[in-house]
Amino acid sequence: MKLYNYFRSSAAYRVRIALNLKGLTWEHVGVHLLRGEQRAASYRGVNPAGLVPALETDSGELITQSLAIMEWLDETYPERAPLLPGDALARARIRAFALTIACDIHPLNNLRVMQYLEHELGADEAARAAWTRHWIALGFSACEAMLEAEVRAGRSGRFAFGDAPTLADCVLVPQCFNARRFDLDMTPYPRLAAAEAACLELEAFQAAHPMRQPDAPPT
Repeated sequence: MKLYNYFRSSAAYRVRIALNLKGLTWEHVGVHLLRGEQRAASYRGVNPAGLVPALETDSGELITQSLAIMEWLDETYPERAPLLPGDALARARIRAFALTIACDIHPLNNLRVMQYLEHELGADEAARAAWTRHWIALGFSACEAMLEAEVRAGRSGRFAFGDAPTLADCVLVPQCFNARRFDLDMTPYPRLAAAEAACLELEAFQAAHPMRQPDAPPT
């Protein structure tokens, strides 16, 4: 499989984690967002939206959108580290958490939005950082409340939803990375931070870290 991705893309980071949790072999295909490679005609043929990630399967099929890719991985390799375990209601709770980040937080903070704020609306770096922190904090408050509800219901564990990482953790860890990039105070979100810490003990998450990717700048 080939994963078209960029080292610092949150959406690509999610899929890298999922691939690693599944123990799958995949090839990194870099799409440098700051150089505009996502807008090239050649890449638009891979993903018409001009976004990362995109996954090329072993059969040559292309899948876009990180959550669609991760659900495909889970349906194709269900015996390997299930990302959506439990009954229909348990899976719905995991999806709701993941979608709060993927749909309510991330789209307002991604690169093309930041570039629009800068170039079209004249927002300086400080204003863009404040914008990012605002939307992450709003979404993280909801996510923290979801995990509190798991505790009250007696369903909590080391990870976001139980004692094994799920789709929720795949989405949470990259967003925590972004939150720290923009100096968001994580103190109000102890359950999110605890789940993140548990995840970062695992090699699947460590290997997916942005600074361990082939296209990451040298430190």
